[in-house]
Amino acid sequence: MAAASEEITSLLVRSLVAEQFPKWSELPIRPVEVQGWDNRTFRLGDRMTVRLPSADGYVAGLVREERTLAILDSSLRVPIPRVVATGAPSAKFSRPWSVREWIEGHTLGAVESRERETAISALGDALREVQACDTAGGPWAGRASAYRGCHISAVAEDVQGLLPLLDRRHAEGCRALWDAAVSTVWTRPPVWVHGDVAPGNMLFDPGGRLAALIDFGQTCVGDPACDLAFAWLSCSPPERDRLRDRLELPGDAWLRGAAWALWKALVSSPEELITKYGRSRDAVLSDVADLTTG
Repeated sequence: MAAASEEITSLLVRSLVAEQFPKWSELPIRPVEVQGWDNRTFRLGDRMTVRLPSADGYVAGLVREERTLAILDSSLRVPIPRVVATGAPSAKFSRPWSVREWIEGHTLGAVESRERETAISALGDALREVQACDTAGGPWAGRASAYRGCHISAVAEDVQGLLPLLDRRHAEGCRALWDAAVSTVWTRPPVWVHGDVAPGNMLFDPGGRLAALIDFGQTCVGDPACDLAFAWLSCSPPERDRLRDRLELPGDAWLRGAAWALWKALVSSPEELITKYGRSRDAVLSDVADLTTG
């Protein structure tokens, strides 16, 4: 049985597909270029992918994501991954896995600078649409969503431990932002929260139009503020203003969004932050600090 991510190979995937879905056994299989941490993904022919949890601890997330996609599929105009088959645990691979439709597109990092304005606007419209969906049957925010959708105080221990390590240039403003954000709460009805709004989890066509939202492993129902962290982690100040214009959210939600960005900047290495989100740690911290001192 596969027990570690390095054992999940194209050969294993081919064996699983042949065993459980023989009608697809002749299709070519190849790993996607950029792999996630929780799951390994392989192309299956031209129109499908195979998604497999990389460890036992990620199985619940895969199952949860499948249920979430099924709930949201009929409610959204923006495309999201559609599960076409679910593989069962077997002697070859001890975890459930899934076959999904392939959605063509490139991530935000590959969007031309002249198309960024269109891309950010399209993302804002899509998030507003997600937040407007009926929440009946949706999974509540909590430990299973990695606390996305919860109040920002869910990560207070991390922040309080790391704030004292900041240099003087950032410390005062970041602490003031944190104190202001943690004193606010979401007072509207809970809404759908994507939970991992990052450049790699959105696909665009060549014109900068949104082709799909992907990676719903942390999607839940709760406070949408965590999704707003993207505005500091990946956006320039003008792009942040454009995103704010597209989303009808109260000002205190943006404070908590900045606090989520602060948390991510504190717990991530500078290399991880710029690789995944596209902005430097210094830029994120400076923008967050300026919210209360600028």
